[in-house]
Amino acid sequence: MDEFGYAQTLDRSIGKFASFAAGVSYISILTGVFQLFYFGFSMAGPAYAWSWPIVFAGQLMVALCFAELAGRYPVAGSVYNWAKQLSSGTFAWLAGWLLLISSIVALGAVALALQLTLPQIWSGFQIIGDGTGTYDFALNGVLLASIMISISTLINAFGVKLMTKINSIGVFVELVAAVLLILALGWHVVRGPEALFSTEGYGMDHDLGFFGVFLIGAMASGYVMYGFDTASSLGEETKDPKKTAPKAILRAITASFILGGLILLGGLLAAPDLNDPKLGSADGGLQYIVLSVLGGPFGKAFLVCIVVAVFVCTLAVHAAAIRMMFAMARDNNLPFSRQLSKVHPERKTPTVAAIVIGLIAIMPLIVNVSQPAIFTILSSISIVLIYLSYLLVTVPLLRRRFLKKWPLSDASHGKAGFSLGKWGVPVNILAVLWGGAMTLNLIWPRPEIYNSVPPFEWYLQWGGVIFVGAVAIGGTLLYRLKIRHQTGVLAEHAAAARPAAAQPAAAQSAAEVRDPDAPAEPQLVSAPLSNP
Repeated sequence: MDEFGYAQTLDRSIGKFASFAAGVSYISILTGVFQLFYFGFSMAGPAYAWSWPIVFAGQLMVALCFAELAGRYPVAGSVYNWAKQLSSGTFAWLAGWLLLISSIVALGAVALALQLTLPQIWSGFQIIGDGTGTYDFALNGVLLASIMISISTLINAFGVKLMTKINSIGVFVELVAAVLLILALGWHVVRGPEALFSTEGYGMDHDLGFFGVFLIGAMASGYVMYGFDTASSLGEETKDPKKTAPKAILRAITASFILGGLILLGGLLAAPDLNDPKLGSADGGLQYIVLSVLGGPFGKAFLVCIVVAVFVCTLAVHAAAIRMMFAMARDNNLPFSRQLSKVHPERKTPTVAAIVIGLIAIMPLIVNVSQPAIFTILSSISIVLIYLSYLLVTVPLLRRRFLKKWPLSDASHGKAGFSLGKWGVPVNILAVLWGGAMTLNLIWPRPEIYNSVPPFEWYLQWGGVIFVGAVAIGGTLLYRLKIRHQTGVLAEHAAAARPAAAQPAAAQSAAEVRDPDAPAEPQLVSAPLSNP
């Protein structure tokens, strides 16, 4: 960590499987596929499944770029620290800010997935009402999500060893359950793959026909395949991170694509009746198919595994948000940075950040408790912010490639843990084009996403645009007017000073004060600013 300008304050104890598990649990196929299957199916029918390989292909381009960066800079708050190397201080800060907000919103959205599964396992989990009231579903979802986030806060605050141990066990259960579920659904297939090539009349009333509703339904797949950068965000706590993190990123997204795609395919081909309205309703969906096909005891056993997946996904999203908050705070780039960057002396984890994120994540759930469409609204907003933050890395990375400033030379900066070689430019171009197109698709103010149920108000339909705009513009003003004047590594997190002659050239540059908005020159260190 001295080479990056920071002191080693976190516990470096994460091995290869735990690093892979962090990426898998954030993506969490059993959480994502089961959480929004009903939405994708209700929009575009069984053919919405084609969005799965399309989203994977686009996100794989982004993951390849991230793997290359992780091979150079395996530091906490990965996207934020990568952007620091590639662009100006304003854009780097904005990348971290957007990903931090999106992770907090996603934490609430993921925890809400419990409402889609627990009441189907046992009706007693519908604590508020019987599920038929106007707000029973949303209110109960917020209650369950709040309990889940509270548990996640305690575990993450206790230390990374406990979190990764629970996470690894949970991911193992999730992977085994996914394989068994694929085999079980495959055994009960009742139709051929031709069902995936029929639009079934979906999109007839849409201006763009089936393509229009397919773009909306694609959100169900887009919600799942992100967060693979978590493996690198835990880099400061990972053994041999320059080699481990890139592999973990690519293995996580590939494994999730294969297993999630087969579950989606198996569910559609094994569903007793594709015209059953329950398949497109929030209290039905893929959970309903599993229960119908596999029967009570076996079906509910798989639903329990989904709850385990939601649990570890919540842990991983929370852990990623903590590392982002910690990374920005130790650079004095957040309000109350000194408190937010505190690391517990024994547990070696940012305890204050864990608690603050848990509290903040519950707030939007309570504010939106009267909105039955809370699931799709929160999911879409969190994804838009994720894609925007990713663009703030892939765009400046592409610019550096065109300027011949990337990749860095191994001779002067040490051997990279992963390199795209001659494929770097085409992969990077595709990553930027994909990110831009998907961001536009997700933020488009469609009533099907942002105002799908009464009351139909213009501000609800434009809620995504308004929220994202407020976060981006408000964050930029906060940085430009206040934060940038105080930015600099806090003394308690700075690497110990060494004689100039003993420092590598790259490490020396970490101690030099520079304009926070001047583009960072490519170097091995993260070039944090000295404490003013």
